[in-house]
Amino acid sequence: MTNPARIRDAVLVGGGHNGLVCATYLARAGLDVTVLERRPVVGGAAVTEEFHPGFRNSVASYTVSLLQPKVIADLDLHGHGLRVVQRRRNNFLPLPEGGYLLTGGGQTAAEVAKFSRRDAEALPAYEARLDAIADVLRALALQPPPNVTDGGWWKALPELLRGARLGRRLHALDETLRQELLDLFSISAAEYLDRWFESAPIKALFGFDGIVGNFASPYAPGSAYVLLHHVFGEVNGVKGAWGHAIGGMGAITQAMARAATAAGVEIRTAAGVREVQVEGGRATGVVTDSGEVLRARAVVANVNPKLLYQRLLPAAAVPAATAERMRHWRCGSGTFRMNVALSRLPDFSVLPGEGDHLTAGIIIAPSLDYMDRAWRDAHDHGWSREPIVEMLIPSTLDDSLAPPGMHVASLFCQHVAPELPGGRSWDDHREEVADLMIATVDRHAPGFAASVLGRQVLSPLDLERVFGLVGGDIFHGALSLNQLFSARPMLGQAGYRGAIPGLYLCGSGTHPGGGVTGAPGHNAAQVLISDLR
Repeated sequence: MTNPARIRDAVLVGGGHNGLVCATYLARAGLDVTVLERRPVVGGAAVTEEFHPGFRNSVASYTVSLLQPKVIADLDLHGHGLRVVQRRRNNFLPLPEGGYLLTGGGQTAAEVAKFSRRDAEALPAYEARLDAIADVLRALALQPPPNVTDGGWWKALPELLRGARLGRRLHALDETLRQELLDLFSISAAEYLDRWFESAPIKALFGFDGIVGNFASPYAPGSAYVLLHHVFGEVNGVKGAWGHAIGGMGAITQAMARAATAAGVEIRTAAGVREVQVEGGRATGVVTDSGEVLRARAVVANVNPKLLYQRLLPAAAVPAATAERMRHWRCGSGTFRMNVALSRLPDFSVLPGEGDHLTAGIIIAPSLDYMDRAWRDAHDHGWSREPIVEMLIPSTLDDSLAPPGMHVASLFCQHVAPELPGGRSWDDHREEVADLMIATVDRHAPGFAASVLGRQVLSPLDLERVFGLVGGDIFHGALSLNQLFSARPMLGQAGYRGAIPGLYLCGSGTHPGGGVTGAPGHNAAQVLISDLR
């Protein structure tokens, strides 16, 4: 029985991975914590489900790299069953005129040299430059950024000290790297890659990271930072690598749920929140969809900031500056997500047969110009008629996902408009676009379409309905310069404290941004522990 007089230390709205991470740290600090999840399973967008009889796959989030090693160690996720394996090759880029680029496995330089010896020679310096910058930003990811705040010197002093520590870290970079970091925050992925390389395939391969989850052209200013964001990660100690969680992405969040439960967290599923209660200008608890009231000293929102401030809080409780910021909070990542059950592995014309290339990220986007046309077409028409598709076949690394001899594939497709022009609905065009995505793969791997036994299709509208990804935005807000660091979600709220006392944010709409990282949950927990003690 629920005790209506019970006042918890914290109630978390949303049982996605950052909510579970935050809750576990809080409970381990001796706090009374409840997590409420609207769906029947925790994990948010990082879940594994059976989508066709006998076939399971990661539904939305689909690959591992950005998950923080500190979070893995602190929560003992391996001890709670998590196992991550690295791809045998990194990426495979089939080219429409014949040929391909296949990276990883110690063969990247030789592969790039097929197209440009000069580019192959430039690779070590390019990778060293990005790695040096990424090392600094990796460290910054696990601490709150300096928060621009009012309230006099006594509130400003800790932020000044934090800013000084940041300055020392950045000063550790030499002058060239500091300039490069500034450029990466502001210029396009195309401009940055043009500085280093001359051949289209290598620029396409690296440039793809600049538009992942980003409804923009690789020629758009700021897309270079999105590229940088995707090189932060590591798998099993290998920096920049990508991997697969055995059992799919749900294996990560199920391990997190076990860690949370072991720490004493109360987790409730099928328990959506319809309102955050505000009394006397302070967040005091939540009202669930069933009408139950849970009171708490802190309400922690693991949802898109736009959803929090525009749907869950009473409008009168939201300060005018925050309401204005949320009206302009840019969401929408141009993502169309599919899972397909396959009777056999695809057979690519440029590299026939089975092989390690099928364990890689298979990118169908042969040039930056192709990606630019895809974005322009989606902007004007609603979806690109020559789309960008990244396909992963996780069953090549994990035979638990499909029946013997069969396979599952994830298709991460771009570009599509978050909202279709002309008042059209994604519900009327979902299957048409899904057919197009499969046909796009089939052009490179004839027979692919015929091998599809079943499919799961998620348009941007579906991603919002199912997972609360507003506009289908996988990052809970674009990774643009005005929505990063101290401005994420807005100046004055970069320290995970919300617009009113007692309200906190711990999701991907806070620093350091999106991806399955656990960093926002980790950082928010440290702030909450300090405040609640």
